[in-house]
Amino acid sequence: MRCARRVLQRAVALHRRVNTWSAVGAAFNIQNRRLDNLEKNVGLFGVSELSSPAGFQVAQRKALREAEFLVHRACTHPPGAITVETFDQLSDSLCKVADLADFIKVAHPDAAFREAAERTCVDIGTVVEKLNTNVDLCRSLKNLLENEAVLATLDPDARRVAELFMFDFEISGIRLDESKRKKAVELNVKLLDLSYEFLNGSQLPNSIDKRVLPEHIRHCFSIDGNRVQIGGLCADSPNELVRESAYKIFLYPNTSLLLCLDELLACRHELATLVGYESFAHRALKGTMAKTPETVMKFLTLLTEKLSDRTSKDFKMMKEMKKKTHLTNYEVMPWDHAYLSSAIRTEKFNVDCSVYSPYFSLGACMEGLNHLFKQLLGVYFQAEEPKTGEVWSEAVRKLAVVHETEGLLGYIYCDFFRRPDKPNQDCHFTIRGGRLMKDGVYQLPVVVLMLSLPPPNGKTPSLLTPAMVENLFHEIGHAMHSMLGRTRYQHVTGTRCSTDFAEVPSILMEYFASDYRVVSQFARHYQTGEPLPESLVSRLCESKRVCSAADTQLQIFYAALDQIYHGKPQHRTTSNILREMQEKFYGLPYVPDTAWQLRFSHLVGYGAKYYSYLMSRAVASMVWRQCFQQDPFNRVMGERYRREMLAHGGSKEPMLMVQGMLQKTPTIEDFVDALVVDLDANLKTPK
Repeated sequence: MRCARRVLQRAVALHRRVNTWSAVGAAFNIQNRRLDNLEKNVGLFGVSELSSPAGFQVAQRKALREAEFLVHRACTHPPGAITVETFDQLSDSLCKVADLADFIKVAHPDAAFREAAERTCVDIGTVVEKLNTNVDLCRSLKNLLENEAVLATLDPDARRVAELFMFDFEISGIRLDESKRKKAVELNVKLLDLSYEFLNGSQLPNSIDKRVLPEHIRHCFSIDGNRVQIGGLCADSPNELVRESAYKIFLYPNTSLLLCLDELLACRHELATLVGYESFAHRALKGTMAKTPETVMKFLTLLTEKLSDRTSKDFKMMKEMKKKTHLTNYEVMPWDHAYLSSAIRTEKFNVDCSVYSPYFSLGACMEGLNHLFKQLLGVYFQAEEPKTGEVWSEAVRKLAVVHETEGLLGYIYCDFFRRPDKPNQDCHFTIRGGRLMKDGVYQLPVVVLMLSLPPPNGKTPSLLTPAMVENLFHEIGHAMHSMLGRTRYQHVTGTRCSTDFAEVPSILMEYFASDYRVVSQFARHYQTGEPLPESLVSRLCESKRVCSAADTQLQIFYAALDQIYHGKPQHRTTSNILREMQEKFYGLPYVPDTAWQLRFSHLVGYGAKYYSYLMSRAVASMVWRQCFQQDPFNRVMGERYRREMLAHGGSKEPMLMVQGMLQKTPTIEDFVDALVVDLDANLKTPK
């Protein structure tokens, strides 16, 4: 009886230990049951005007009045540091409303709020376009930049921000004569419409008469009367006929969308050449790590050459797997890539997400991140209860980010859980940028992280798959960049830096998420408290590298296609260019009568910059291996990371930040080698 009592006591103690969360862990693992109260509605994000949809017009009018005053001050004040401060304040007054509206228009569950936010985005966007072609405003900045005596009094940050504002003027055609400047405005307006049309079209399903499809696979698709609707590639289907049919139908060319893309690319090229660039790619890459399209293509070509043997081996493995799993047609086709690589991973490592999820409750993961940042950067999270009207859903959690000596750094609103009509995407949104105000007080940054995680359910917390954990760490990397980028000017705060640098902090966090020394600090079974076995983490990491050369080659193909589309005119169809790039940079055959480019929605937001994911990963790999691989909790390296890479936002040339962190200037060959080393690392035989 005594023995049984001791066992029972141990079990009770374990249960208490497992279910005792820190305030941060509890905020995410325990279902929110906020009671209705009679408190005053403080408005979204504490902006008093935004307690109702109509408040967007009020906030907009207030911002535009302030903008009018600041434009007058900039145009009438003698050139000096105050010129840069005024421009930044002008940018801040508009961005604080526009950025908030940009988020609310996609995330708020109330259509009235979304519509009001959309109108505000359009209205402020129109004002910004007018400001970017305001000759008097530009002249005030030009007077500063052309006055050597005054320019010498500016520190490097102020000078760089002034140059960035001037760049915005230049790409809007400010130096052109009136007729050409008017043309530039027309092209910008046209681009907005074409971008919207292409983005919408890229998401629409294709339909076909159901009689065209064999009867035994029709149930795999959505049927509407006599039509079959195909809205995706069905890449994970074990049935090759399903995958092939989805690929050919979903990617079948849409004539009007092909014309839209042609017009979009032509419009971008015309605008770029109008303002003095060889191509849109040359314009888009100014100020990035890569700097020129030629450098990007050198990077992609060298990487392709280095991966050639590894990619061939991956496709050979896929072919062998196809022979095992399919009765006919052993040639590996584009619709096979994702399915066959997944089948190989399963055969070699048998990674079952359901085995991992109980160890990855969301609360435990947030506690792990809290522990990591405390050790690495002296920064921790504090869960706060939002006030009435402050958030758009009761499921949203609010975190204050606090430094152990500097105090409050900013706020992260965590919109992590799925809900009806919420976009199924993982995103970081800047709501308010950090900046030093006139009174010496620092305007604290505010960001939102949006994920699509399963909500807590009764006694079961939100349980994450390994991929969800990696995404969480990735997006938190963006948020911490925003929190720790203590720039004087909001125009360059946090993630407002070159695209090929902006992904470095987020991708670096993926390395921490895969390191057992980090994972072991928080991965515990939510019911038993049992730690996640190291062997499971090893198998997971090894499985990610299966067919990773072929996966990387696919990304190279996308990046090369993006570059060619935005380079000098090819005088060929986009489909002909696609065929050539696929043959040169991928390795799987082009399928006639398909137009994958029409589903390449990144062409809008990442035009000429899709390579950024690969280049950022190369930098993150170098930073990880040189600075954190030996000790992921190294405070000295953490402080260097903040000082050299996170603190500057976009106020410093990106390559100078990389140089400061690595204490050398990496070459394109170094970038390529870093990615290849990543693919080769830890490729072991599974135990």
